[in-house]
Amino acid sequence: MQKSDTSVTIFRWISILEAVSFLLLLFVAMPLKYIWEMPEYVRIVGMAHGVLFILYLLGGYWMFEKLNWSVKTLFIVFLSSVLPFGPFVVERKYLPK
Repeated sequence: MQKSDTSVTIFRWISILEAVSFLLLLFVAMPLKYIWEMPEYVRIVGMAHGVLFILYLLGGYWMFEKLNWSVKTLFIVFLSSVLPFGPFVVERKYLPK
């Protein structure tokens, strides 16, 4: 695999965006909803995060096939999708530089 592989770059960006959207949902939109009664941000950020979450899972499977990951690595990638900083770890540890 070459350093400039497009599919890995796409998954890297999806991973970063998914992690950022999750953090925005948890630490910006949710407090706005429950503390300041502004629920519209949860709807907007939540929808973006939902789409990115699905793309992240599909991309994780795509990388499983492309990079010949083990099932254990795929499980770690999927598990990291529900942890606030998990996709950042996956991006750094499991994707080629």
